[in-house]
Amino acid sequence: MRIPDTTLERLNSSADLVAIIKKHTTLKPAGREFKGCCPFHGEKTPSFYVNPQTNLYYCFGCGVKGNPITFLREFERMTFKEAVDYLSEQTGIELPKDDKFAQKIRYTKNKTPNPNSQTPTKTNQGNTDNSNTQPTNPSIHHNNTAPSVNDDYPDFADNFNDGYDNDFNTNFNTDFDSGFNGGYNDSYNNPPYQADNTPFNSTNPPYHTPQNGEGDLYTLLSAIAQFYQNMLHQNPTAKAYFVSRGLSDETIATFGLGYAPSGWQHLEQAFPHDIEGLRILGLVRTSQKGRDFDLLRDRVIFPIKDRQGRVVGFAGRSLGDEMPKYINSSESPVFSKQHILYGLYEARQAKAVDYLMVEGYMDVIALHQAGIYGAVAPMGTAANDKQIAGLLKYNDTLTLCFDGDTAGQRAAWRTLEVAMPVLPDGKTLKFLTLPDGHDPDTYIKAHGVDAMRAQITHAQSMADYIHGVLQNRYDLSLPENKARAVAELKELTAKLPKGSSFRWWLNNDFWARLSGKNHKQTARDTANYHQETDSSTQLYLCLLYAPHIIKDNPLTALLTSSGVADAHKPYLDHLERQGLSVPALPDWQDIDADLAELVRTIDMILDMVDTGAIAQFDLHDKSAPAIDGKAHLIMASLPNVELQHHLSRLWREFFYLNQHHYLEQMALLFNELLCQRLQDVLKKQGENVKNIVLSEIYKRRLQALITWDSQHTKADVATLIEKGF
Repeated sequence: MRIPDTTLERLNSSADLVAIIKKHTTLKPAGREFKGCCPFHGEKTPSFYVNPQTNLYYCFGCGVKGNPITFLREFERMTFKEAVDYLSEQTGIELPKDDKFAQKIRYTKNKTPNPNSQTPTKTNQGNTDNSNTQPTNPSIHHNNTAPSVNDDYPDFADNFNDGYDNDFNTNFNTDFDSGFNGGYNDSYNNPPYQADNTPFNSTNPPYHTPQNGEGDLYTLLSAIAQFYQNMLHQNPTAKAYFVSRGLSDETIATFGLGYAPSGWQHLEQAFPHDIEGLRILGLVRTSQKGRDFDLLRDRVIFPIKDRQGRVVGFAGRSLGDEMPKYINSSESPVFSKQHILYGLYEARQAKAVDYLMVEGYMDVIALHQAGIYGAVAPMGTAANDKQIAGLLKYNDTLTLCFDGDTAGQRAAWRTLEVAMPVLPDGKTLKFLTLPDGHDPDTYIKAHGVDAMRAQITHAQSMADYIHGVLQNRYDLSLPENKARAVAELKELTAKLPKGSSFRWWLNNDFWARLSGKNHKQTARDTANYHQETDSSTQLYLCLLYAPHIIKDNPLTALLTSSGVADAHKPYLDHLERQGLSVPALPDWQDIDADLAELVRTIDMILDMVDTGAIAQFDLHDKSAPAIDGKAHLIMASLPNVELQHHLSRLWREFFYLNQHHYLEQMALLFNELLCQRLQDVLKKQGENVKNIVLSEIYKRRLQALITWDSQHTKADVATLIEKGF
């Protein structure tokens, strides 16, 4: 599929070229450009320039030059398709869809008005050419009159009330949000309003030009949005609602806010040739008795836009106490709730830097009007992992702001669980619960925008938030509850990406709080962690901190106590008949070669301590200087110089952050990490086996370890806590 040159130009001009190149070399401001060492030829004197205005780069040393697409292709070795897909994701510019999608968004225009709709009396014979008719800008009435329409429709049915069912029972449950249970308020049971006979005012702008042939949903949605916007300015009550919420005319225009009239068929009357499109969008429904009616009636309207600013749907809010308070239009070929964040387009247009996820449309709008750009809201349901991952591409930190009530806090925790798999090292969440039951809209009105900015700045870190939730959920004065809290934390952090060092730091932070030790915490303790500290390195550092762990042969103990060592026994006869040996159990080398070297080094030192060859290596000395000294002796004894340097870079920070821990705590955390790594090894071993008996043995081993891990975490933690650690 060919991508138009205009789309490629938009991708190249909108891409963040500086951010792309910064991943590979250090760039520093140099006037209007950025300067650094060329990533292509590895120079020592900077001669590589990036211009963010033109989105071009050039190296005066080797002559390489280009735009975002060429950099991705030539340096990151992406294919052309991979490069444009990457830039599409970064910029939010959608690539052209294939022919199947183009067909899905098209519909057939009908030449005559829909027979299932009520049509108004013809009052003006001045325009009879249906191919050029334009719908009226109806005046909104509340005295049993529907919006007026243009003067070209056939006569209205004589017996109006007999022509419509006022007792239809259409099921709305699949499309209504906000907990709607299927009931209607009184206004939804009234008969449809009779049409107003006001002739079309040709001075008003057209919404849509009916014509034969095909229409597309994007064009129709844009026309409907314009229709609703014009209705807002003709209805003082609807306009007063937004004014009462403190919205300016500029904000109303920015978000395209509107009003859906109270008539039952205003869209059919305004767009008589687009009934099929209206039905595809779910904006026109059919009752059980075959009569059409509009989904959104007598509601203020919030157009829903995709990342390119195209209207893809609508949300309608009741003006009174009617339930449901909010109704979202149905999903359609152009509207999928799980892919849309309300306000994201406006945030990107305002060049937002920081992003804040809130609960409601009005929260997004109020924050935007106050100059706090970057507020977005999911479409009536909890955010999903793709939405969160998308926001984290714009900024490494995403703040979640949910209501302080039970439902709001439940949603915050659920969002955290959903987000964990898409939080690689360097990405994090912050949590904000406004005081006194406020939401962002009411808080800004009560305290001002500066106070709101301060609240966002001081939002809780993930570590603080998780500890606070678990502290409220469990009485942590009881040892068994501490064990339950640790088990729940472990279940949560297990959802982080494989190899995440954040898992270690979250567990570590929670242990520190449980221990009751008063230690000085810095922002680095609670929010940051070394990105080199993967799961293997965490095991190395645990052994440096508590080398006595090796004396108890933890790997053999784990394989035996978990039942992994005996998982093959039910298959001994099968192995004998096939002439197969029992597969070897994993050893340190299978887990990690550097870990095996570290274990051998510690074993050697312990042997020398036992023989008296080394005197100053007391395993029972728990003082900070002794722990630090033993670690440096182990590192100095490693034959692998690269491993020495790797551990020495990380040890100081690790030691500083963990000196409040007891050695017994470190042993428990080491066993937890070892269990996780061992599960990875067993899974990989099983994947490489083709024999069905051997494959089943590896499956049994893995399942035994997983079961043991889940059952013994609480017990081990409870035992440790009961000892006072």
